[in-house]
Amino acid sequence: MPRLLDSLPLLYRDLLPGFFRQDVPEERKATCANCAMCQDTAQGTVASVDGVDRMFRPDTKCCTYSPRLPNYLVGALLSDDRPELAEGRRRMEEKVASRVGVTPQWVKPPAKFHFLYKNGHQFFGRAASLRCGYFSMDSGGCTIWPYREAVCSTFFCKYVAGADGRKFWMSLKTYLTLAEIQLSRWTALQLLPEYVLSGKDRAETQPGPLTVEDLDDTAPPAKAYAALWKGYEGLELDYYRECYRLVKSLPPDGLEKLLGLDGTIELKTLEKLHDTAVSPRLPRTLKLNPDATVQWMQDGSVALGAYSEYDAVALPGEAYGLLVEFTGREPVAAVRQHLREHKQADLSEDVLLELYRHRILVEA
Repeated sequence: MPRLLDSLPLLYRDLLPGFFRQDVPEERKATCANCAMCQDTAQGTVASVDGVDRMFRPDTKCCTYSPRLPNYLVGALLSDDRPELAEGRRRMEEKVASRVGVTPQWVKPPAKFHFLYKNGHQFFGRAASLRCGYFSMDSGGCTIWPYREAVCSTFFCKYVAGADGRKFWMSLKTYLTLAEIQLSRWTALQLLPEYVLSGKDRAETQPGPLTVEDLDDTAPPAKAYAALWKGYEGLELDYYRECYRLVKSLPPDGLEKLLGLDGTIELKTLEKLHDTAVSPRLPRTLKLNPDATVQWMQDGSVALGAYSEYDAVALPGEAYGLLVEFTGREPVAAVRQHLREHKQADLSEDVLLELYRHRILVEA
């Protein structure tokens, strides 16, 4: 199994605590290079269980999301002169030059994107208008992947550990987001202290109405932009590179100190969820999830979904008749014995565990 660190930007290798050197299950169901959610490449994918098409477009895949990149990751990208990142650097330099969403703390999508993202319906993976600006149409991949942010590092369309896996990766997203916020605030405090001391680093938690510039995706007024950047106006690329240098020079316990108590709590939560995802235990009693969606297929099999709209399980039709025997009134062992004696059938513990991880069967 890969180490957790292997799924994150290299910059974090010397900053994150020892926990991140543990193994994590390889998310082999989320095949990004051969997208598991695209109609042409999703071999063996179970159809939607509620009749609503959720397959992704091959020219967007799950990249209908625009990342909010912290200053030090922007600087890391700009400082990496590898040829394979030339296109990503070019796009970043172009983005910074546009001044749209460019602040001393972040390079982020336009404000209009957040409005559309929050108010869209069944658009994810399908709306070309929300395609990420760093997505490569030629390769179907990301042009800045080694310097991706928390969301892009932790999202998978399907999880090998089902609901437990999703909880673990979402907890990791929370931890990494906290790290991004604190590291980007700390670097801004070193280079542009007034930005932090005046509270501008907290401005986006209280977004105002969209301005004309927000609606038209144009740069903010020159006076406002100059006030934001002070002496670094026109030197934004150098500023981001310096942010990267500052983070890179942090001592091993530097990040832990910046995260404080919040970081300790999030790390303990992450450790607990990691144990559940890696070493699952079958509950003593199970029942068929009343909220699970059921769709009978033309070949007589049945598709069942519960924890995710993107991840259904296909079973032989006769297996459904066994699942309804799990009512939660008797232990799993007793139900299995009943199935063997009265239906000459059984569901192995591995199958039951998989159904539980998908929350098709739930703890009574």
